[in-house]
Amino acid sequence: MLHYQIVNMRLDVPAGLMPRKSKRNTMRDRQKFPSKIIPLLLMVSLGGCALGPDYKEPPAAQLNIPAAWQGAPVTLAADLSRWWEQLNDPALTALIQEGLTSNLDLKLAQSRLRQSLSQRRIAAAGELPSASASGSASSGGAGGSTQDSYRAGVTASWELDLFGANARTTEAAAADAQATEASGYATQVAMVAEIATTYYELRNAQNRLDVARRNLASQDETLQLITLRNRAGLTDALTLAQARTQRAQTAANIPVLETSLANSRNALAVLLGKAPGTAARAALPKVPGQIAIGIPADTLRQRPDVKAAERTLAAATARIGVAEAALYPSLSLSGSIGLEALSLADIFTGPLTRSIVGSLAQSIFDGGRLREQLNIQTEAQEQAFLTYQKTVLTALQEIENALVDYANTRARKAQLEIAVRNAQQADILAAQQYSAGTIDYQSRLETQRSRLSTEDSYTSAQIDEVTALITLYRVMGGGWQ
Repeated sequence: MLHYQIVNMRLDVPAGLMPRKSKRNTMRDRQKFPSKIIPLLLMVSLGGCALGPDYKEPPAAQLNIPAAWQGAPVTLAADLSRWWEQLNDPALTALIQEGLTSNLDLKLAQSRLRQSLSQRRIAAAGELPSASASGSASSGGAGGSTQDSYRAGVTASWELDLFGANARTTEAAAADAQATEASGYATQVAMVAEIATTYYELRNAQNRLDVARRNLASQDETLQLITLRNRAGLTDALTLAQARTQRAQTAANIPVLETSLANSRNALAVLLGKAPGTAARAALPKVPGQIAIGIPADTLRQRPDVKAAERTLAAATARIGVAEAALYPSLSLSGSIGLEALSLADIFTGPLTRSIVGSLAQSIFDGGRLREQLNIQTEAQEQAFLTYQKTVLTALQEIENALVDYANTRARKAQLEIAVRNAQQADILAAQQYSAGTIDYQSRLETQRSRLSTEDSYTSAQIDEVTALITLYRVMGGGWQ
């Protein structure tokens, strides 16, 4: 590393590096050299010269983004920032609003963002001069006499950004902060979707539990009737055993549903940042018939994880300039101004001392370390681009899968709704025919089992439709603006 120092605006060059001249000429050149090079270096520094590539967001074609969706050829854009309000469920809206202020994962993400913003401000401070003040007092002497002295002064230093190293560092730190912010929004998107999913899983458990208990009550009545008929000799032991088996199977499913209900309630409480509690009862919402979704390129811009990956790529690109600038000279200036006096009262009337020092440094041999650092950062940028590309493709896959899943769950629920109506009608007819003695209990039992199974499947299909919709909103990046 070669070092040059400019002291009091004079350049002191190490011996042996200057060509042989007369002493007079050498002193004249030392006086002229700073007056030429210092303004030049200042202009280069203040002119914003920055090495390394200027970042440009990769175009959609380079990322293999299609022009339209395969699962839904819709071109209307939708406001996804508060998608849950489209479900018209005040209880859900209140829970999500609470989660936005009390969820612990979200608070952690906000803390990380504040930390990243501080890092950005630290990087930006590196482009500015620094100054500090100091003062001292001393007392000393010999032969029984003492002499006091007082000093006060200000020192300042500034590393000129000749080749944009500081500017690129600030640029990288700003992109890092934006990536952290986007990651925080990704946490918010996931949190909102998880609250909604858990909330409706809780509702679904309540509804399935209601269905099971209604069926158990109905089977209790049937069992009581069959028991009386058996005692009267009107039914055989097989019919009684079948009725008891059916009743026990229905009763055995209730503890499972109660466990699911408790788990959902507890999970919802944790998402809200509090201890397990209770949840009010409410019906599952009516899902909108049509969902507006934008074109792939616009939808991907709504995904905060895609935004975070893109900003990480921008930061990696800026750091190439930092590594490249390390190959070139660096210039720093420092100066001081101070006052000296023999008494504290005379400190502001004492003699003024001042100095200016400039230092120019250039690496001439480092075993290839700086060049390899540049290569490392270039590969880091390539890795960031590949990660960004993979994030985009994964997002496309998730959205396409969610579109297909949502369409199919709606179709399945529609068919099960028809099946429930017919199963309930068949069960009513079978009960009437069994009472009239036109069918045996086995036929009556089969229709009852079919109704129970169909109602349970339909209840599950309702929650499947809702969760498929929530998943679709989540993978489209809904839940932030």
